[in-house]
Amino acid sequence: MNVIEQSAIFNYMVNKYEDNLNDIFHALADPTRRGIIHMMAERERTVSELAEPFDMSLAAISKHIKVLERARFVERRVNGRTHICSLNTQSLSRATEWLRFYEKFWSNRFDLLESELLKAKKKEH
Repeated sequence: MNVIEQSAIFNYMVNKYEDNLNDIFHALADPTRRGIIHMMAERERTVSELAEPFDMSLAAISKHIKVLERARFVERRVNGRTHICSLNTQSLSRATEWLRFYEKFWSNRFDLLESELLKAKKKEH
């Protein structure tokens, strides 16, 4: 495999990873979808059970579930006419991993800021 082919494969993988992160954060941006995730964290739920606490139609809840499926938060299986949804925690892990990277960055920045503020305070006294 030459360098160009390796580069194309790497770029494809990076783009797929970024697309998935975009889907993950888009899914988490909505309070209804966060509520659905919270409910599924307890146990598997039917679409009707997921719709119950929200003031919206089954069609509207299904659209939210499709967004969650695209982000790979939800795995759906069909048993007769009943759709059963379960939580796939790997998407949460990807989001957490991404946030941890930036948490380290900001923690380091805050440590530097604190150090500079302490130096400035010592100079004042």
